[in-house]
Amino acid sequence: MLYDLHENRWHEELLDIFRVPASVLPKVLPSSGTFGALDLSFLGEEIPIAGIAGDQQAALFGQACFTPGMVKNTYGTGCFLLQNTGTRARPSRNRLLSTVAWRLGDGPLHYAQEGSVFIGGAAVQWLRDGLGLVRSSAEVDTLAASVPDSGGVFLVPAFTGLGAPHWDAYARGLMIGMTRDTTAAHVARATLEGIAFQVADLLEAMEADTGVAIPELRVDGGAARSAPLMQIQADLLGCPVVRPQVTETTALGAAYLAGLAVGFWGSPDDIASQWKIDRVFEPRMPRGQADELRGRWREALTRCRAWEKPSTGTTGRGRSKRR
Repeated sequence: MLYDLHENRWHEELLDIFRVPASVLPKVLPSSGTFGALDLSFLGEEIPIAGIAGDQQAALFGQACFTPGMVKNTYGTGCFLLQNTGTRARPSRNRLLSTVAWRLGDGPLHYAQEGSVFIGGAAVQWLRDGLGLVRSSAEVDTLAASVPDSGGVFLVPAFTGLGAPHWDAYARGLMIGMTRDTTAAHVARATLEGIAFQVADLLEAMEADTGVAIPELRVDGGAARSAPLMQIQADLLGCPVVRPQVTETTALGAAYLAGLAVGFWGSPDDIASQWKIDRVFEPRMPRGQADELRGRWREALTRCRAWEKPSTGTTGRGRSKRR
């Protein structure tokens, strides 16, 4: 770490390497604490600023993932899977990231393991805005639910490369398996499956790191409202996917951190009691079928890898340009 929270100082060796004077760097404060106040003296009061966290750390906290091993996934433009690893940073052997989760006041520093998918809900936006296949994102759910499967179509939404655990900046989007029987509904379903396959790859890497099967996946974000996507996700993972009543957990987590600092809540246990389930998606697909689909997905992945050559760049609408 560049900054030592326990000794509250920057590591001089790294500062020397990068020729950065320590005087220009800020003091790092806990995620939950009193940092200042918003002056509303014209209303006769001040509003304390007491919670601060990155998007995904706040979402992990908002999902009440306070016990090591608990996992949440945020389905936004991309997808972000985080697992609480407790007070010990766990280096990944499967190309995931170790990150700080939070620190509550003077308490111990908590860590997380993280994996990021570059294109999640953005694939649905592409169907709407790029292809004009639907007029609204909700129509994708309707189309996808109208067919029992994707008809053998696989969509790898590597429009900006592949994130964890593949890390291929030169991969590009691929749709394969189409026949004359392929319909817009099959493409819509393949798009949702493409999101879920990527998350399954992340969870598989995470389980390989810990050696422990994850009992459930808590989900949030805009695309978590898609029932077809959540059911597909549960089927591919073979574990329950749990959607809370409040899916905007990033903002919720920041509010929880602030509330702890000012004493509105007494402890994380008080916050955990606020977390309520909206719906649980149980896996329905036989494991053999799910494993076969994931095998075919991996074949599709190999075909899209390293498509863009390092000697070319991408401009405009994804057209290649020689440097």
